Amino acid sequence: MSHLDNKVFKALGCSTRLQMLEVLSESEIHITGMAKKLGISVPVAAKHVKILEEAGLVGRTRFGKTDILKLNTSKVYTILDRFAPTKNVEVEEGTTLLEALRKVSAVEVKQIGDRDAVVATDGDQGFYIYEIDGNFSDKTVHECTFDQDATVKWKKLEPITKMKLNINIKKE
Repeated sequence: MSHLDNKVFKALGCSTRLQMLEVLSESEIHITGMAKKLGISVPVAAKHVKILEEAGLVGRTRFGKTDILKLNTSKVYTILDRFAPTKNVEVEEGTTLLEALRKVSAVEVKQIGDRDAVVATDGDQGFYIYEIDGNFSDKTVHECTFDQDATVKWKKLEPITKMKLNINIKKE
C-alpha cells in the first residue's frame, strides 16, 4: 500500500471527516460554513480539511480571500477501483470479449435496440461498459476481439445519484 493510500484510509477513518465528505457531496462550501453545519469550531474544521486535502479527497478554490472546498470525486472513484478483483484469462487470438468474460463469470446478454448488451455479471444485474488498456470502446462484447494481450476493466454503471432535482410545478 502506498503512502497516499495510508493518508486516504486515515482520512476516511473519522466520522467528522466522513460527514464533511457528505456535505461536500451536496455542494461546495466555505470552511466556516462547514464548521457551522457540523457544529464544530473553524480551527477544528480546518484541521480535518487539511487531512482530507492531503489525502486528495478535497480541493479548494480561492475567490479573493475566501477558500471554497470541493469534493474530489475522481479520487473517490479511483479508491473504489482498487477493490476490484483481478482475474487472469488465457484465450486464443481472435477471442471476443464475451467469450473471455464467460471464462471467468456468468454473463447474461439481452438485445436492446439493435445491439446486444450484457445485463448481468455473476447475477449482478445492471448495465456494463468496458475499457481496454484505459480506453472506452464503442464495440459490443461480440465485436470486440483480441489479437494481443490487454487489460480490460469491466465496469458496472452504478445508479449513483449525480444530482437531485426537486421539480416544483407553479400553482396559479
